[in-house]
Amino acid sequence: MEASDENLAPIERLMAKHGVSSYYPTTVTAPVDVTLRSLDALGQAVGRGLDRVYAGDGTRARPLGIHLEGPFLSHAKRGVHPAALLQPASRELFDRMWQAAAGHVRLMTIAPEINGAIDLIGEASKRGVCVSIGHSDAQLRQARAGIKAGARHATHTFNAMRALDHRYPGLLGAVLTESGVTADIIVDGIHVDPVVVDLFVRARGLDASVLITDAISATGMPNGKYTLGGLEVEVRSGRCESNGRLAGSVLTLDRAVRNTVKFANISLQNAIRMATVNPARTLGIENRKGTLSVGADADITVFTPAGEVLQTIIGGIIN
Repeated sequence: MEASDENLAPIERLMAKHGVSSYYPTTVTAPVDVTLRSLDALGQAVGRGLDRVYAGDGTRARPLGIHLEGPFLSHAKRGVHPAALLQPASRELFDRMWQAAAGHVRLMTIAPEINGAIDLIGEASKRGVCVSIGHSDAQLRQARAGIKAGARHATHTFNAMRALDHRYPGLLGAVLTESGVTADIIVDGIHVDPVVVDLFVRARGLDASVLITDAISATGMPNGKYTLGGLEVEVRSGRCESNGRLAGSVLTLDRAVRNTVKFANISLQNAIRMATVNPARTLGIENRKGTLSVGADADITVFTPAGEVLQTIIGGIIN
């Protein structure tokens, strides 16, 4: 939300140290004018990255597109997103956001059951946005309707979602079983129990599972109080809370990879797949990112056999 280059630079350098070459900066629910200002600055940052202005600087991860997480979310599953600032799904508001971001919105989280969601999912999909269902209390039929309309991903699976019930499977029933749907998960050992991480990988499969961090401004910092949008968040022993609710994480992606190896009992190579080729394919950028192949960007992370980052190469420049 604080999207100036001065604020993005230390975040991008921290990510590069942890093996991340590119990322999608994510907004949170805020007053519309605040969101539009953030999107304007983020759109400019994405434009600089696409124009290769960063060329020669291998110390910073590149923003490739913007993720809108809010304001089109369920009141029942809003997490720490302020209830008074949530909005019904609206083409008009989405278009204002799209214009503010100079068309660089590439991912949008939406609850498929809210008013106007199915129409907006279709519109955003037509513009090339990867529509992700999340922060949702949807029943199974509502989730399937969202997928039919064009949604093809799920945001921080299990968190801020209707719980899986054996008679009423809800959103999770669709997320874990529908072909063509990918899903991301926060593997910090706090947001999701290790046993459920194992279940997730088994159900969704190695090709459709994506690792994310959900990391906030406190990542890489000591215990204390920090901000998430306009919210005050307290960080203690790796747990981020606002008014008693989880509010993002301080997880880094390399640690998510190592945790996934342990929790799901899979190889390092397969866990790395969940942080590279899988998200690239989900976002339609696999011709440039996520693979070691001729013609792709020279973004390479070198790991030890234990999954520790030795070196990050961004755009052919060694960090």
